[in-house]
Amino acid sequence: MTPVRTYTDWNKRSSDQEKQIEPYKKYFFICEGSNTEVWYFKKLIDLRKQLGIHPLIDIRLMEKTGEHETLSNPKALIEFAESQKKVTANHFDSKCDQMIVVFDADIYKKKEKQYQEILKLGQKNTIFAVTNPSFELFLLLHYENSYEDMIVSNAEDVLANRKVGKRRYIAALFTERSGMNPKENPAIGELAANIDVAISQERNLNQDIENAVGKLTSNIGKIIQEIKEDKALKQVGE
Repeated sequence: MTPVRTYTDWNKRSSDQEKQIEPYKKYFFICEGSNTEVWYFKKLIDLRKQLGIHPLIDIRLMEKTGEHETLSNPKALIEFAESQKKVTANHFDSKCDQMIVVFDADIYKKKEKQYQEILKLGQKNTIFAVTNPSFELFLLLHYENSYEDMIVSNAEDVLANRKVGKRRYIAALFTERSGMNPKENPAIGELAANIDVAISQERNLNQDIENAVGKLTSNIGKIIQEIKEDKALKQVGE
């Protein structure tokens, strides 16, 4: 079994007679989780045109499969991402493409040194998309006024993210607002349509991943905004 399964909507054609166009730039996402994040980024990819992402920019989700499916430790994820850059079939161009590794920083609570060591593993064409405590914090931002109504008012509990029954606090808080279990409901992906709301509200959180330990953090919206603003200035045929 192949180590990844790639999801993209790049250059879908209505017929085989239409000319295949190669992207100028590709953004590859590799995620810690195998459900929630996958549902979200697949929908984001489906909405690429509606979100105004340049037509010569491709977004690809690399789904881990086989022995790599449960890979979640940030260090292992980063090493895996680096190995995927060298896979010929991925067509990763180190001159312009970017690998984005999505992971949670909650495991580095009170472990600042270990977290900083993880950040040093990044290469020049690797971007870290970090949430603290977890991806559900970013998802909650997709609801209007969620920062004021639910996050800032519960900031201490969100950051501590202790268990509430069988789940963590931020997951329970997200379910309270959405009515969905983020680990079980593929409808999570539909939130991607509200990415502009999330981008705006995320600015209220810490977006500097260098200082993520001990702070409510998310820079995923910031990264997506940068992709939306990427104008693919390279001329076709260069």
